[in-house]
Amino acid sequence: MQKLFVEGGTRLKGTVKIGGAKNSAVALLPATILADSEVIIEGLPDISDVVILSELLEEIGGTAKRDQGTVHIDPTKMTSMPLPNGKVKKLRASYYFMGAMLGRFKRAVIGLPGGCHIGPRPIDQHIKGFEALGAEVTNEQGAIYLRAEELTGARIYLDVVSVGATINIMLAAVRAKGKTVIENAAREPEIIDVATLLTSMGAKIKGAGTDVIRIEGVETLSGCTHTIIPDRIEAGTYTIMAAAQGDDVLIDNVIPQHLEPLLAKLREMGVDIEEGEEHLRVRRSDETTAVDIKTLVHPGFPTDLQQPFTTLLTKAEGTSIVTDTIYTARFKHIDELRRMNAEIKVEGSSAIVYGPSQLQGARVCASDLRAGAALIIAGLIADGITEITGIEHIERGYEQITDKLTNLGAKIWKEEMTEEEMAQIQN
Repeated sequence: MQKLFVEGGTRLKGTVKIGGAKNSAVALLPATILADSEVIIEGLPDISDVVILSELLEEIGGTAKRDQGTVHIDPTKMTSMPLPNGKVKKLRASYYFMGAMLGRFKRAVIGLPGGCHIGPRPIDQHIKGFEALGAEVTNEQGAIYLRAEELTGARIYLDVVSVGATINIMLAAVRAKGKTVIENAAREPEIIDVATLLTSMGAKIKGAGTDVIRIEGVETLSGCTHTIIPDRIEAGTYTIMAAAQGDDVLIDNVIPQHLEPLLAKLREMGVDIEEGEEHLRVRRSDETTAVDIKTLVHPGFPTDLQQPFTTLLTKAEGTSIVTDTIYTARFKHIDELRRMNAEIKVEGSSAIVYGPSQLQGARVCASDLRAGAALIIAGLIADGITEITGIEHIERGYEQITDKLTNLGAKIWKEEMTEEEMAQIQN
């Protein structure tokens, strides 16, 4: 195992290129199960989640050949092999195998998914959708069993807006008989990306990106070539880094419209941002003003940027209130920021940030993916050296983050942990 060191105080300058969207990739790869010939996906991020999902596709009989950011997937020999344990438990997005395998094979056995611990994330809306399509769903010994004689289109209203449930139901419905309507659907760009892949494969989908998605089932889907969209959360994270510690940073391969809530708040703080068609140019301000944010479903402020943005607010003049309405327990990074001299208190689903605080380097632990990004930002602006453990979480969602930051001038490096340090973490 490794740990990460960040020496603070160095200004960032240069260009960083954003990779493919992690939250698209984890759904696009399982979606290839539905095809009857080779699917090529271009622009995939170099992250551990992509590796694990590719290996899962091979476990059920497919082939997944990766060449840098491109993967060639041959699904023709895939079977409905049960996946109750093992790699499935390493990431939450493994639940997309439920919808894809149910759509193709009319049955699946998938272990309850893992991933970051950021509060309750039930899959009841997924199950509700599968049952509406005609599947029998049971929980047996920690795995979800799905069985259907056939899938039939249905009208499905999601009680809560859920990206995962919207995509999972869409995966099952594209090969169901008849018409499916998903109401109160999530509208994230990643859903449009998945719908674009499925449409290229021959699916009939209308309304992706709105709150009502209509799907006309088809009997077969064919292979295709698809290029993934840029990762708006990675782009947003580097934008926050540049706002915190950048002299002049160009963030390339971005769809600025995907970041409108973040950019609006940064401008409200006093950060200088210039938008191009596919890039952002960010120059930090030495004097920023406190702002309040509230995470909401898309197109509101994304919960995945709440933790990095909270770190930035420690530099702002005044008191900021950060409210997370999506994952109310997503404040595990606050204790670590306090170790670094941040003045923050948590009240219910809100964090109150008093600024500005001069952060100090310390030993901290990343409890989840976005908390890890928040701690790297804290390390960049802190006095001294910050030592971060739990970096396996960070590598699940940020490709080559150490190299990208080094290219911007940051002093950041990895070291192997000693046996004593690993034993302390395990205990």
